[in-house]
Amino acid sequence: MAKVAVVFHSGYGHTQRMAQSVAQGAGADLITIDAEGNVPEAAWDTLAAADAIIFGSPTYMGSVSWQFKKFADASSKPWYVQAWKDKIFGGFTNSANVDGDKHSTLHYFMTLAMQHGGLWAGTGMAYNNHKGSQRTDVNYMASNAGPIAQTPGDASADEMNAGDLETARKYGERIAALAGKRG
Repeated sequence: MAKVAVVFHSGYGHTQRMAQSVAQGAGADLITIDAEGNVPEAAWDTLAAADAIIFGSPTYMGSVSWQFKKFADASSKPWYVQAWKDKIFGGFTNSANVDGDKHSTLHYFMTLAMQHGGLWAGTGMAYNNHKGSQRTDVNYMASNAGPIAQTPGDASADEMNAGDLETARKYGERIAALAGKRG
């Protein structure tokens, strides 16, 4: 069975809910980036042992949170020795706006993965873009690069869209399956 790690920062709990859904689908270890942008020291060993690493951050001002960026900068130590080379990578994000430039956040994750010599895995999911589609459908937000969620700014994490969370869960399943095929 593939070892998958989900490393994420969540400002208000929404991205954490997505991380939990991705981890549920992948059977992954969750690594929380704290409010100061740090992970526990043992997290670096978990990431080194993983077959796949999935990044998560809210989209703030068209990119990742500063806490995630601090983690990314700290990942220069494994980068230096190519410790994450050839791992499967993925990523997910949430913002309050329907667009909110979430794709810029996913591109940030892709660039980070490529710098580590990794292989990016998109959603592999069809869109729900016909008249009968509902906001609660899987991949209704129509992202190929990774799951994206939209939660109104005044909605709690408990009010997240079920379709967005199911998209995240299915994405976790896909990453685990892809990583397992490589092992």
